[in-house]
Amino acid sequence: MSNSLTTQRILSIDAFRGITILVMIFVNELAGVQGIPAWMKHVAADDDAMTFVDVVFPAFLFIVGMSIPFAINTRKAKGDSVLQLQGHIAFRTLGLLVLGVFMVNAESGYNEEAMRISIAWWSLLFYAAVILIWNIYTFENKGIVYVLRGVGVITLLMLAVVYKGGEDGSQSLTPQWWGILGLIGWAYLAACILYQLSSGKIIVIMLMSVLCIVYYAIGRADFGSLAAFSQGGHAVHTCIVLLGIILSLIFFDNQQAVSGTKRFLKVLVLAVALIATGYLLRPYYTISKIYATPTWALYSAASCVVIYSFLYWLMDIQKVSSWTAFIRPAASNPLLTYIIPSIVYWTMQVAGVSWPSVFYQGLAGIVWSLVFAITIMALVMGLNRLKIKLQL
Repeated sequence: MSNSLTTQRILSIDAFRGITILVMIFVNELAGVQGIPAWMKHVAADDDAMTFVDVVFPAFLFIVGMSIPFAINTRKAKGDSVLQLQGHIAFRTLGLLVLGVFMVNAESGYNEEAMRISIAWWSLLFYAAVILIWNIYTFENKGIVYVLRGVGVITLLMLAVVYKGGEDGSQSLTPQWWGILGLIGWAYLAACILYQLSSGKIIVIMLMSVLCIVYYAIGRADFGSLAAFSQGGHAVHTCIVLLGIILSLIFFDNQQAVSGTKRFLKVLVLAVALIATGYLLRPYYTISKIYATPTWALYSAASCVVIYSFLYWLMDIQKVSSWTAFIRPAASNPLLTYIIPSIVYWTMQVAGVSWPSVFYQGLAGIVWSLVFAITIMALVMGLNRLKIKLQL
């Protein structure tokens, strides 16, 4: 790589991830609340607009991008061969795709009568398998680790066989869509490949992000058979990840012998360029998270640039970081934090209980959603102390 990055964790990136996770849990719970302002919910697919809620998913993509240079450079520094590195990337991608497909099939399309098991129990067994497979074990006896992970893999395979969908129960487990984790997986894979091909050069990565938008445009235009090969949504998601890579290189590439002021000027230019490009594309592509349009992606990425720049100034320059202690466990264990709300939901389904209806109305619903998000963060902290930590 033509850049030089630290092998240590960047606290400000962890803080950005932790804040994003907290907001994600908050807005997911808020989605079921009635009588709240429109700006606190996702915008409909055909509305030419976005709210802060529509920035949560691209923020995850952006953070994935910010982490990629550190992860790849660190593995290279540890002596990973090219083949070992690609194997690691492929395994992480496969994990995200598998998780995404299982979670999506639990949301709709299932046939409990044909499965002969409730979707709630099926889902809880799935999450148990996830923890068994991807937990970071501290046992000195590696045999125990292999057994636990083996049990998890076998459980996943059995759940895949048991799953039945469709009115007649003839459908098997299938990617109805890839789910949030699956979409992140595809974008992560593409960005990792492109980052390596670019040798970590900012100008090349910037060109690749532009090509992602062009690829999207080809899919939307009438280019006959060529358009059929375009997966525009994946290209736009990859663009967001690439922009996250660029921001990391601007701030942390030690080979760029420039002052902090010049780095912030570069970041300012990046943010303005993203907003300007989004504005220029607006007449051709509406702002839509559901359709993964370039305008939505560029405006979201610009928001991430601004938010992270503030965190960098606060934590890396001003050294104000003690406030992150609460969100740090969730930030370093995003997968565990992501699945805990679903585990809570399915456990309540099995138990036949539900939250009081007042929790889903107006101001009370907003307060409850915030309390729920904070509780989940605290629960992850407790699970970490019990040595439950997940890593793809």
